[in-house]
Amino acid sequence: MNAVSDIADQLVVRELGVQDYTTVWQAMQQFTDQRNATTLDQLWLLEHYPVFTQGQAGKEEHLLFPGDIPVVKVDRGGQVTYHGPGQLVVYVLLDLKRRNLGVRQLVTMLEQVLIQLLLPYGILAYAKADAPGVYVDEAKIASLGLRVRKGCTFHGLALNVNMDLTPFSRINPCGYAGMQMVQSKDLGGPQNIAEAKQQIVQCFLQQLNVATPQHTTGLDWQND
Repeated sequence: MNAVSDIADQLVVRELGVQDYTTVWQAMQQFTDQRNATTLDQLWLLEHYPVFTQGQAGKEEHLLFPGDIPVVKVDRGGQVTYHGPGQLVVYVLLDLKRRNLGVRQLVTMLEQVLIQLLLPYGILAYAKADAPGVYVDEAKIASLGLRVRKGCTFHGLALNVNMDLTPFSRINPCGYAGMQMVQSKDLGGPQNIAEAKQQIVQCFLQQLNVATPQHTTGLDWQND
């Protein structure tokens, strides 16, 4: 086994708790800019304090009445979405070239992670070719948004688990007026963030062919 394939077989799973959006976004950028050929890929698992994020293609018209919830313009793809406590966010920091993945393949993989997560609960989720994300009966349960820099990805996915969904009514979620949002708790899926985290990590390990990840906590990745 050569060094590159050995590194590709490893993964760091970092649990961050509840975090300010901008702090983590800047940390993702720094991690991506400073990583090199020997940097291990990472998954960052967390929740955010309430925030609307507007992607690079995001249009102001989709922010209907944000009110007291801050709006952050970010460098991911996609339109406008909401993050808040009770939503599991997974930031996917992968070296695509090392894993022989294209961007479309990565999007499909993220969708499959979510579909596989929900299937054992009897939830038949699916992806749409024209609207990235994962859906159940035409309602959206998870959103995707990515950025690729230097052949490496950051940003990732957000799964609605057990949260206040009402802020989604203040926007056109992902640019779609009237898009209904649902969460796993109401569908008989994972009832809390801890359960969802445990399940989603197992799905990622299967998709990435990683046997035993390294678990860590906190944002201080520079001292790993």
